[in-house]
Amino acid sequence: MKVPLLDLKEQYETIRAEVEPAVLELMASQMFVLGKPVAQLEETLAAHSNCAFGIGVSSGTDALLCALMAMDIGYGDEVIIPTFTFFASAGVVARTGATPIFVDIDPETFNLDLEKTKAAITSKTKAIMPVHLYGQMVDMKPLMAIAKEHNIKVVEDACQSIGSEQNGERPGEIGDCACLSFYPSKNLSAFGDGGMILTQSEEFAQKCKYMRMHGEDQRYYHSMIGGNFRLDAFQAMILNIKFKYLDGWAQKRRDHAAIFNRLLCDEVKTPVIKPGNTSVYNQYVIRAPRRDELQAYLAEHEVGSGIYYPVPLHLQECFKHLGGKVGDCPVAEQACKEVLALPVYPELADEKVIYAAGCINDFYKK
Repeated sequence: MKVPLLDLKEQYETIRAEVEPAVLELMASQMFVLGKPVAQLEETLAAHSNCAFGIGVSSGTDALLCALMAMDIGYGDEVIIPTFTFFASAGVVARTGATPIFVDIDPETFNLDLEKTKAAITSKTKAIMPVHLYGQMVDMKPLMAIAKEHNIKVVEDACQSIGSEQNGERPGEIGDCACLSFYPSKNLSAFGDGGMILTQSEEFAQKCKYMRMHGEDQRYYHSMIGGNFRLDAFQAMILNIKFKYLDGWAQKRRDHAAIFNRLLCDEVKTPVIKPGNTSVYNQYVIRAPRRDELQAYLAEHEVGSGIYYPVPLHLQECFKHLGGKVGDCPVAEQACKEVLALPVYPELADEKVIYAAGCINDFYKK
């Protein structure tokens, strides 16, 4: 039995009849940048996230970069981020000229360790970027208390967690803003790149809209330096079609996660979802002894898996100049040796989840 980590073709077949006529209609209009599809998506996703404003941009990375630029973060500033996350979280900080300050993670959720975050704050700290990793939100209320005490901005990296909840609140409701990604592997995915910034602040939303148009507040007049961060109408059109299925797809991911939780042997540690949290399982990630051997065994039995992430950011070559060394973030460093993502995409048949769990159990029996 073949069990891929992700199969986007299966999802496409469920929406093909809606997508293809819409593509032809858009082609006939020849209106490809921003426009009505983007405005519709912004309104829809802001409402879905209980936020006042959405700003469609060109990718999740550009959403983070645009948000930091709109906060005037730059040279001499520091931004605290978890060391265990996708590279973009650190890359955007460096691209503003600010310094990423890498902090260790909670051993159960893989999210930002709040005590270590508090200890990392200095007079140069301008923002904290909590990453809602794998689909589960960071513990936001105590984080916001820390930020408020020190007058620090909070940019929620929600690129893996659209639709997730914490005590009824969603990304963007709590922090100064939240950033989404619509990369093809995400729960709500485009046919390419796309992203969005969510916020409750009208002033900040307007500044982000200027930023995505090279800082242009009227045609060819630039009050600030921004970038080309516009969302294409084509991607917005696809996302508008997919949106109606988003919550159902998230529930299917939770259903698959429940099967894994029930069947997997005690040798592996299944995901810990904190009380009050609802995960959308962008990834279902276990801790696995002899992880690399297990992954090879799964590959032999045609079960897909992925490692998110093999190297913490403080040990990446491009940040060598910041002086990070082995032992600085021991929890993240250990996680890099143990984490393994298993297939949970919504179109996956239950019997394939059961087969994948059986392969894992067989590996440890042997």
